[in-house]
Amino acid sequence: MKILLVGEYSRLHNSLQEGLRQLNHDVILISTGDYFKDYPSDIRLQRKFENGFPKKIKVALYSLFKWDITSYYIKKQFFNTAEKLKDFDVVQLINESPFGASPKDEIEMISFLKKHNKKLFLLSCGTDFMSVSHALSDANAYSILTGYKDGTVPKAHYKYILKYVSAPFKKLHEFVYKTIDGIIASDIDYHLPLLGHPKYIGLIPNPINSSKLEYIPLQIDGVITIFMGINRSNYDSKGMVFFEEAIKIIKQKYQEKIWIEVVENLPYTKYIKKYNNAHIVLDQVYAYDQGYNALEAMAKGKVVFTGAEKEFMEHYFLEENVAINTLPDVDYLVTELSRLIENPNTIIAIGKKARSFVLEYHAHDVVAKRYIETWKKSI
Repeated sequence: MKILLVGEYSRLHNSLQEGLRQLNHDVILISTGDYFKDYPSDIRLQRKFENGFPKKIKVALYSLFKWDITSYYIKKQFFNTAEKLKDFDVVQLINESPFGASPKDEIEMISFLKKHNKKLFLLSCGTDFMSVSHALSDANAYSILTGYKDGTVPKAHYKYILKYVSAPFKKLHEFVYKTIDGIIASDIDYHLPLLGHPKYIGLIPNPINSSKLEYIPLQIDGVITIFMGINRSNYDSKGMVFFEEAIKIIKQKYQEKIWIEVVENLPYTKYIKKYNNAHIVLDQVYAYDQGYNALEAMAKGKVVFTGAEKEFMEHYFLEENVAINTLPDVDYLVTELSRLIENPNTIIAIGKKARSFVLEYHAHDVVAKRYIETWKKSI
């Protein structure tokens, strides 16, 4: 098959591309690199006017004319490569807004892809109209918008999430859902909002290429290393404040037994190596299933604090923990961290189970086969 993957989040499409190519499919990836994470693409669209003085020009133009110059240049680059974006059997969008452009420009680019290719699919693996609408409801006990809903975090901190339910993005959502041939969810957090939708064709786990992830079997000879990576843009939606508060208590409680490392906003190539020596990785609080960063850490054999709710356990028929389920509760997090620090053998045991789980359910070649089977049913 000839496949075009559009957009990138957390290396998902890169790993899927590697799995599909391993199965001898012709796969092209076009994206903007996912901002500072700087993921590779076959066709790379540069985000311009994003820093320094050029950004001031961008802000001024938008204030005066409501015109997004970054979006304009993304669309211009897209259409400059238009001939390379035709005649694919399958096109898959990473999101309703796969280029991070204005809704109007996204509609133009997606319209072109629909017109010049056979089938168009949407992947729900990040914030979009359906997942944000679900988070705003009271369907779940907590969500990425809990801080917004209970008033503990200023509304301004959620502008990049709430934009997906604004009028322009709702229009984009309606256009995309009318245009696509099917929607796929990457994990439980995106599966739940789509249940019952006529175009929802199922959950396919995130593809992880473990061959690109250095696996160092855990050994504990005194000091336990706890790692936390912060992305300031999603700090509140991931509930990182609960980890920071828990770490303060853990530091006082186990001064001689632990080492804590915290990093911020690192490019992917640096980030993925930074926690090689960690035993425990603090990923996120507001989740029901593991996102991409958590799965990569689990593939490395780390004990990850992340989403692992009963819905996740039931979906994979798990009876033993492969990760530590997180809750927005500092005392709970302190208790779970203390249990691990005081029982090092438990860390080693969970780390092994975590890696085995990823290899069994998230292997990029196995996941790629599921995508092919799912796409073919709709072709």
